[in-house]
Amino acid sequence: MKFLIDMPITPAAVARLKAHGHDAVHASNVGLARAKDSEILSFGRREGRIVVTADLDYPRLLAIQRADSPGVLLFRGGSYSDVQMLRLLERVLLQSKPADLEHSVTVVDLTRVRRHRLPIDG
Repeated sequence: MKFLIDMPITPAAVARLKAHGHDAVHASNVGLARAKDSEILSFGRREGRIVVTADLDYPRLLAIQRADSPGVLLFRGGSYSDVQMLRLLERVLLQSKPADLEHSVTVVDLTRVRRHRLPIDG
């Protein structure tokens, strides 16, 4: 799978995903450090990358656009340490099929993983 790691997520997620055989880039390494959320989504869609973020605006933007991509992996529920975030990311990867992540908003917190298929009904 291909991932775009958004600014609120530890850059260490890139190395962790690559260690699992995935293609991953951090927004800061592809000229998107100061990009608007809509630009991040457009890049993810164009490149076929799942956006990994903690930004709660992404599901709303996808719903407004009635978009079926890119998939979004959203960390919610507080401020996570880098170690917690990487453990949760690994949990999601073990529990999810690529097609589920590529065409859904997957919401992750300390206790559960929820998935909403795209497009999101407004």
